[in-house]
Formats: sequence, structure tokens, C-alpha cells
Amino acid sequence: MELEQDPKEFDDAAEQMIELGNRLLDADTDSDRWEVASGLLAGAVHFWLYTRQPCGEPYCENCVDIDTAEKRVQELVRESRQFAKESEYFHTPLDANAGSA
Repeated sequence: MELEQDPKEFDDAAEQMIELGNRLLDADTDSDRWEVASGLLAGAVHFWLYTRQPCGEPYCENCVDIDTAEKRVQELVRESRQFAKESEYFHTPLDANAGSA
């Protein structure tokens, strides 16, 4: 299933998720960044799975990549990997495998 998103809708949703994370961290300076991020991720995964429910029509071409739970998880992992690799935070100078000159 190829991503066919409206760039504005996609960008707006991603930006709002980042802003929500920042607001949550700003509201409680003692909050754990990893816990907040994991909570946001859990909510995003839940919503993503909700939106990827198959339509129920046998042999539906639009649902072929998501017509089982395992296929949905595979698609979720594929998209997540793509978004991670596109992130400016994918590689950092502090990565254990980062080279130095």
C-alpha cells in the first residue's frame, strides 16, 4: 500500500503531534521525555490501526495490504521505518557507530 497522503494534512498532523509532545514536556518539567514520547507513539499506533481496518469486501484491491492483523503490523513497521530514516534525528553525532575524524 503506497502512501497517498495530502502533504498538507500529513505535515499538519505530524507538526501537531510534535507540538503536543512539547506542550506535555513544558507542562511538567519533571516528566520523562521517553515516557511522553512512548505515550504519543502508543496513541499514534492505536489511531493508525483504527484507520487501517479492512472494509470487509472480499478481494478488495485497496485492502490487500492490510486485510490481516499481521499485514497491518508489517505495513505499520514499514511506514515507521521510512519516517525514521527521513527524520533529521535518525543519525546523531552521539550514535555508538558514528565515526570521528
